[in-house]
Amino acid sequence: MQLSELIKKDPAIERVAKAEEVIWFNPGLRCRDAAFEGISLTMADIDDAEARLRRFAPFIMRCFPETAGNGGIIESPLTEVEHVRQRLNGHGGGIGGRLLLKRDSDLAIAGSVKARGGIYEILKHTEEIALEKGLLSGYDDDYAKLAGDECRGVFSQYTVQVGSTGNLGLSIGIMSAAVGYKVIVHMSADAKQWKKDLLRSKGVKVVEYKSDYSEAVKRGRELSDADPMSYFVDDENSVALFLGYAVAAKRLKAQLEDMGIEIDENRPLIAYIPCGVGGAPGGIAFGLRLLFGDNAHVFFVEPTQAPCMLLGMASGLNNKICVQDVGLTGLTHADGLAVGRPSGFVGGVMKTLLAGEMTVEDYKLYDYMRALLDTEGIFIEPSSCAAFEGPMKLCSREGEEYIGRHGLEDKMQNAIHIPWATGGRLVPEEIRKEYMSTYLK
Repeated sequence: MQLSELIKKDPAIERVAKAEEVIWFNPGLRCRDAAFEGISLTMADIDDAEARLRRFAPFIMRCFPETAGNGGIIESPLTEVEHVRQRLNGHGGGIGGRLLLKRDSDLAIAGSVKARGGIYEILKHTEEIALEKGLLSGYDDDYAKLAGDECRGVFSQYTVQVGSTGNLGLSIGIMSAAVGYKVIVHMSADAKQWKKDLLRSKGVKVVEYKSDYSEAVKRGRELSDADPMSYFVDDENSVALFLGYAVAAKRLKAQLEDMGIEIDENRPLIAYIPCGVGGAPGGIAFGLRLLFGDNAHVFFVEPTQAPCMLLGMASGLNNKICVQDVGLTGLTHADGLAVGRPSGFVGGVMKTLLAGEMTVEDYKLYDYMRALLDTEGIFIEPSSCAAFEGPMKLCSREGEEYIGRHGLEDKMQNAIHIPWATGGRLVPEEIRKEYMSTYLK
């Protein structure tokens, strides 16, 4: 389809194609009841995923003793970052209400949001094998025994493969190796060297590609499909990944309640989630809309050179279009977001659930990163910092259309803004220093 035809579908695509920063409001957004019509997944599916994670808690504690303090539950803090809010407002922002950082950057084991969906899918696959092979007698068995040598010997007969720009590969690789699987991670050219090195140190085979994420996924899928003992984690289409991410919404609700915060029609929750192929932000958005209904407003944030989900949704083509089709490079300093083609599965689910999208230039990622570290002493990687562009754009003149359309004018001073930090804990100190001294503009 020609660019001119795409622009007729949605004028925002013209600015997207020029790599300009944009804010796009989803014309397909619906109220809760209408939004979930035709979506087969329900809260029961999220509850099932949460229960599976609880069953595996003893196993996780045995393999990763650092999780014992939280009973083997992998969860991240929710931290108010008032000093950042003040810093951003001093640089032209108009963020009212409260700014709370969801620190999936600090998740145990993998240090990123991928520790949710990625680890969950591996555990689900492991449970299926364990029940089939008689390693578990049922759901009420002691899952800690799966860490024993006998069980590991069984799991070592199987292979797990995944395509990744970095963080998903870390979560799949680290957990799969802990279970005992052979692991192959297919890494795109955007993947950072330190992530490849970390995986290899865990005994993971890393296959590198000179091309982008989509090619790594395609090749990984082909190789896995050719091996009957191999399981492929499909970041583009996996329901298991999606539901693992969705569990975050239930955990977040409990954290808000612990802070005495009730989300209602007078106190909206507005989440801003960095987006690559769409699996993690999509799962989280799905859970938030299920739990909080029309009081939850979820935005994705993408780099100006790799806004694949925005392009897919605005054009209505989902995964049938990539950013290169409109002249963008797909290259970005936000390595975890360097994806040219979105998940068609996620795009379809988000059609009625997602509030909108923002794009951000790479130089701002480092500025936001320094602001967070300077004011709060919290480090997150550049990809994560895309989240801070969300409240800056929504709470500016650009966001007035959405705020007015949804009757939020008198509620923004009560709003709970949640930028979602998607990675950072495992970044080596020398790389952190390199990031901190990076200035692109």
